[in-house]
This record gives sequence, C-alpha cells and structure tokens, in this order.
Amino acid sequence: MIKYNLKCHNNHEFESWFSDSLEFDKLKKKNLLECIYCSSKKIKKSIMAPMISGNFKKNSQLENLTKNLKIEKNRLLKIREYIEKNFEYVGENFSNKVRDIYYDKKNKKMIYGTTSLKEREELAEEGIDLISIPWIDKEN
Repeated sequence: MIKYNLKCHNNHEFESWFSDSLEFDKLKKKNLLECIYCSSKKIKKSIMAPMISGNFKKNSQLENLTKNLKIEKNRLLKIREYIEKNFEYVGENFSNKVRDIYYDKKNKKMIYGTTSLKEREELAEEGIDLISIPWIDKEN
C-alpha cells in the first residue's frame, strides 16, 4: 500500500491509499478518481514525504535525516509564502497568461499557476522558460 497526497484543479488537497505506485495512474486514466470536496475528476498527485523504516545504526542518523527534512520543508514553505505574497495566482490558465506576458515586453507581471506537461513543452518550444517548485502543504 502507498499513500498519496492528492489535489484537484480547485486546489482541494486530500489523501488516498493505493495498492501500489501504478494504481493511481490506472485509476486516473479510467477517470475513476474524484475530489472528496467538489467531485472534480481533475486530480493530480502532489509532493508527499516518504515513510522511512529500517535499522539505523544510530538514532542520530534518523534524527539528522529528520532535522534535514524539516529544514528543507521550511525553505520550501518560505518560497511558497514569497510567491503567494508577490505573484498573482492564475490557476490552470497559466499557459495563456504567461504567453500574454512573454510577448508583451512591457508587461512585467509576475504570475504562478499550473500547467500540463504538454503545455510546458509547448512553452519551452516558444522559448518560454518555467521554474517548477515543489508546492509544500502548509498544514502537513
């Protein structure tokens, strides 16, 4: 069994268990996944922390790993906070909005949102570079 953090296109976040790592893709392809809040069928996996088990020689190894993970999470949360405070959220309309800004050289607007892999590749072909940032859940 594997647990994934899921997110719908309306930014509702929730968790679900799957029998293995391929099960999510199978269910998504068959359009069987649904947001528990709004019933949206547009679901994607979001970043999740892996579960770690094993025989560590020293407790300090696990403590160091935990400490480093917390430091990285805090860094990513600070990046998220900065983006949310200083950029405009355009959601799934990101590809269209970024093109408008890119081709209007006078427009210096800063935006963030989501895009599909295909849209991202199309933007790259046009010379528009994007940065993907792991979007850490604030409450998790």
